[in-house]
Amino acid sequence: FTIEQSSPQSNSKPSLLILYSDDQGWGETGCYGNKEIPTPNIDALAANGVRFTQGYVAATYCSPSRAGLLTGKYPTRFGHEFNAVANKSGLRLDQVTLANRLKDLGYATCCVGKWHLGTSEPYRPTQRGFDEFFGTLANTPFFHPRNFIDSRISNEVREVTDDSFYTTDAYAERSIDWLEKNKDKSWFLYLPFNAQHAPLEAPQKYLDRFPNITDEKRKLFAAMLSAQDDAIGRVMAKLRQMGQEENTLVFYIADNGGPTQTTTSKNGGLRGFKMTTFEGGPRVPYISQWKGHWPAGKVYDYPVMNLDVVPTMLAATGNKIAESEKLDGVDLAPFITGQNSARPHETMYWRFGPQWAIRHGDLKLVVSRGGSGKPELYDLSKDQSESSDLATSR
Repeated sequence: FTIEQSSPQSNSKPSLLILYSDDQGWGETGCYGNKEIPTPNIDALAANGVRFTQGYVAATYCSPSRAGLLTGKYPTRFGHEFNAVANKSGLRLDQVTLANRLKDLGYATCCVGKWHLGTSEPYRPTQRGFDEFFGTLANTPFFHPRNFIDSRISNEVREVTDDSFYTTDAYAERSIDWLEKNKDKSWFLYLPFNAQHAPLEAPQKYLDRFPNITDEKRKLFAAMLSAQDDAIGRVMAKLRQMGQEENTLVFYIADNGGPTQTTTSKNGGLRGFKMTTFEGGPRVPYISQWKGHWPAGKVYDYPVMNLDVVPTMLAATGNKIAESEKLDGVDLAPFITGQNSARPHETMYWRFGPQWAIRHGDLKLVVSRGGSGKPELYDLSKDQSESSDLATSR
């Protein structure tokens, strides 16, 4: 791959942080309207940065969503439409990751959390541009996680037997430790939580925060989200302690909408859920903070995608990805700062097997599980719950 390098920038290059939540519905955090589960640290990112009301992911399922995030391309372009790709092999080896690009620019790189882009040796994070990996290769319990690797010890897979180990807490702890060790470098930390994915598991200290929630499933979900919010708070506190928050570009995004029935996750009144192409599948919480660069407390209403993270982060380092690479994402900086008042994406696409959707402007044509089986047309500017099918009303 090629990078068009602009004038060299010394230590002014920003550090980069991606916080990726798992199976979290669009309406679950406080800043997206949830009054039931306090999420002060996630809300603080929105208060200090930009909250996107129409943030999307390029796939409505765990592994393809991650493939899109780290490449900046629609995963269908390179055959990564389903989780089965990760189970059989992984993210195609000819695909360049954000970590590959940043490592070539001299960044220290680390992945802490759920990988889900391939389990065999050539597909693991330390072969895809990350200096270190601490986490699981695929879905796993929160206690005694399986398929676990701590690359500081070994690249061999093991099960964690320590009874006190809880993934969300451990991921915050390792992230803080790694940040301390790399504080004198430009760094990129990718922190994909396995929260809020099933199985629903949480330590008692988090469950105790929700005495008024009587539904056991919902109580567990709330405890898990509270733990995730705490973990994010600890990482951000470390940045402040290192004096680096102002020089760190942060994204907080979920990998897809919530699977509602499985975990009680709520998609904020949107139709559909994980693994559907109605709005509840690909529309997710999406926040970015870059103090001194992004306006604080801004609400941005035009649609954006997780594919935009790669070009936005590369541009922030003073480098642009060559147009010949044909990324599907765009640099969001001119749109966020108001230099460009157009839509970042006039048209967006989704495909998940027989389900698909195309959004052009505010019109969305969709065939989704739970729908009529025929193409349905919605005007999302007036009907974000996709309840009035224009294809049948004319």
